[in-house]
Amino acid sequence: MADAKECVDGIKAYDNTGLELVPLSCSQDAVHQNQPPPYMPPPYPMTPYPPPMPPEPGFIMDPPPQYWPKPEEQNPPAETEVTSMPSERIMIVPTAFDDKTTRRAFIRKVFCVVTLQLLVTFSIVCVFTFSQTVQGWVRNNLWVYLSSYIVFAVVSVCLALCSSFSRSHPWNMLGLAVITLSLSYMVGTVASYHNTSAVIIAMGSTLVISFSIVIFSAQTRVDFTLCNGVMLVLAMTLLMFGFFSIFFYSSALQIVYGTLGALLYSLFLAVDCQLVMGREKYGLSPEEYIFAALILYLDIITIFLYLLILFGGSSNN
Repeated sequence: MADAKECVDGIKAYDNTGLELVPLSCSQDAVHQNQPPPYMPPPYPMTPYPPPMPPEPGFIMDPPPQYWPKPEEQNPPAETEVTSMPSERIMIVPTAFDDKTTRRAFIRKVFCVVTLQLLVTFSIVCVFTFSQTVQGWVRNNLWVYLSSYIVFAVVSVCLALCSSFSRSHPWNMLGLAVITLSLSYMVGTVASYHNTSAVIIAMGSTLVISFSIVIFSAQTRVDFTLCNGVMLVLAMTLLMFGFFSIFFYSSALQIVYGTLGALLYSLFLAVDCQLVMGREKYGLSPEEYIFAALILYLDIITIFLYLLILFGGSSNN
């Protein structure tokens, strides 16, 4: 170990590595010794730090600390494209429903078709209700009713599931006409078993309710298209309620069943109207005007049948 070493200007102290620690002047030390204790030594003069010594062989030094800039000091990341190749770049193309003219033409076409269907159906219902001859023939030939039901089911499934059939003109119009005639015959057959006053009240109520729901769906900000799951559960509950009401029939139960069914399918009509108008999250394609007219027509006819259960009892139990 190297000890302290005297010099003319002062005393130099060395540590065990041979580095000079602090230069101290001899005259300054003498001045401090003449002062009465205790005394505060003056601060050391500002001298630079000694250069680091090279490490000994076999000694591993830690890497020097690195400065990491703060997040706000970093440059904001540049906007990246969706894909690197220009040929694969995704472009946002407006759909046909983004055009207001196309949407209005679609809505106009759908409601014109539905209006024509309702005119045909309610005309047949009136004939089956007011003509005693037609009522007698319908009641004696129930096989026509069953045949109409089969035709209606087959064509409806094809029109709903086969897009090539529902979008090809004039086959889609022909299929919709077959559905309208077959369902009109079935509804007329059901109406022939009810009182005339009940049929008229149910028909007028259906038109008023349907028109009000269409106006409400066009003006409201509530998105009914997000409630399909809940409404499906309610429909299954109503189906089970109707099944058990067969075994426990009563007038009060009939009124409750008709009221619940009319309310539920009024909600379905509101959902389908918003799908047609395309104002909410989900909407129908402009090419699906036949399918759109079909679902609106079925909703309105179902409301009429439930109102018929509500307002009138069957004349032939």
